[in-house]
Amino acid sequence: MLSIYIQAGIYMVAGINHFIMPKVYARIMPKAFSQPKLWVYISGVFEILLGLGLLFEPTRAVSAWGIIAMLAVFLWVHFYMLSPKFETNIPPWVLWLRIPLQFVLMYWAYSVI
Repeated sequence: MLSIYIQAGIYMVAGINHFIMPKVYARIMPKAFSQPKLWVYISGVFEILLGLGLLFEPTRAVSAWGIIAMLAVFLWVHFYMLSPKFETNIPPWVLWLRIPLQFVLMYWAYSVI
């Protein structure tokens, strides 16, 4: 049960952070998104709602599947950040480490179903 609370907390805090620092998230959005700030807010709302959904048995499975889908979509951002088009001071090894981390997070979400 502690795992569920930790996971829910991580997603809710991450979602809230989208509203506190939207420019940071908008900067990492792939150029295909014409209104990056809008997408930052939308993804923030989803992270908050999916995190909340993990806390309740009736919505836990749907929320976990939603988190898995969301993390799969977020892979696009992580690969975009690895492209030569994206300028960053983040070390390449950190950017590469984020790819397998997404799959660990997907498995973690799946484990609460």
